[in-house]
Amino acid sequence: MVITILGWLMIAVFMFVVMTKKLSPLVSLCTIPLVFALIMLIATGNISQWTLLGDWVMNGLGTTANTGILLLFAILYFSIMLDAGLFDPITKKMIQFAKGDPMKVLIATAVVAAAISMNGDGTTTTLVCCAAFLPIYEKLGMKKMNLAVLVILQNTVMNLLPWGGPTARAMAVTNVGGDILSYLLPGMIISVIFNIVVVARYMGKKERARLGVKDFTQAEIDELCAIDDPETIELRRPQNWAFNAIMTIVLIAWLVAGSFIEVISLPNQMLFMLGTIIALLVNYPKIKDQNARIGANGGDAVQVVILIFGAGIFMGLFQGDSELGLSMSDAVAQSLIAIIPQQLAGFWGLIVCLISAPGTFFISNDGFYFGVMPAIAEAGYAYGFTGLQMALASLMGQAFHLLSPLTAFIYLLLRLTGQDLGEWQRAAGKWAACIFVIFVITIMATGAIPLYVPQG
Repeated sequence: MVITILGWLMIAVFMFVVMTKKLSPLVSLCTIPLVFALIMLIATGNISQWTLLGDWVMNGLGTTANTGILLLFAILYFSIMLDAGLFDPITKKMIQFAKGDPMKVLIATAVVAAAISMNGDGTTTTLVCCAAFLPIYEKLGMKKMNLAVLVILQNTVMNLLPWGGPTARAMAVTNVGGDILSYLLPGMIISVIFNIVVVARYMGKKERARLGVKDFTQAEIDELCAIDDPETIELRRPQNWAFNAIMTIVLIAWLVAGSFIEVISLPNQMLFMLGTIIALLVNYPKIKDQNARIGANGGDAVQVVILIFGAGIFMGLFQGDSELGLSMSDAVAQSLIAIIPQQLAGFWGLIVCLISAPGTFFISNDGFYFGVMPAIAEAGYAYGFTGLQMALASLMGQAFHLLSPLTAFIYLLLRLTGQDLGEWQRAAGKWAACIFVIFVITIMATGAIPLYVPQG
């Protein structure tokens, strides 16, 4: 009971200090779980084993090391592409398409974000979308918050593809096959359309009212796209544009195809490492230029990677040691199950849908699907629900998962768009709730999950 109380209290304190800006995300991620983990050891009479804290921290860092390495090379790669001018023609074409209309820019953002998100990797989606659209938002004076919200909403939906992560975990726990995608697709399609037709258009109307619609002439478009800074011009490599474009397309295509074609599958970290090396050699063959590009862009990469390692420390301390009974994560999971009255057993499918929302927000996907789901699924089987139904129900809460401060790549998104975590969560949260409702209503309406299963 003590560990359960500490677990929930830690979550509450963490969310409070982050959303009210009492502490920075990095300080919050590292210090709050450390304090509560130490209190847990004292309260349970295990303070003599305080060195376990170090083991838990290292375990947590191990879970985010791959993501950190991926981000390091991915940020460097796309930063080099930006320096070389890969996205300059795309920016110009988008401005020509929009012709000063913020709504068209926002709709294009939603469409591109959905397409890029098919690879199931939020980092790639963030880097590509921000690289392509940030210059447009800046030139038109548009709110970058809208970009940050649209990217995460579309990635949230497409993350349900089997190679995205959470669906694969749910399939493994409930022993379900790939046909689960056919049950998820209706809700995914409706949600993607909702983000384009409703969310992007709503944002577009507000931006139109604020900025107006400018009818740019070709001369004004050329002026908007003109680069006047001598240092920036010196970095550009227009003669390498075709090579850089082909390499980037191949890299992204390989990332997507490698997710489900095993014979060509390579670690994303390796692909971005090779891409970064080739990009440097081709665009900046001189050693001094290579060092300058790494130095100029390395700061952004390091700041994001540090936050990711902070998230790893948080997860490691929160999860603790299940075998020793010193896991706040496990205690929180069990409390979620225990509070459901037996009389509601027939509605277990809907209850799991509701549990999955806070479950996948406050607990990592690994913690939820491998820690919480086995117990939830076993209860569901006893109540007459199938493994497929339990897997589908557990995925509904993914509508909120990517808003969690435990999601590594969101710190990259927030840094690139210059947004505050708490404000961004509030801005995206209302739309994420709409997606959650779409998911649940669609999955219930199609009969994939019954609203009620009669109990014997």
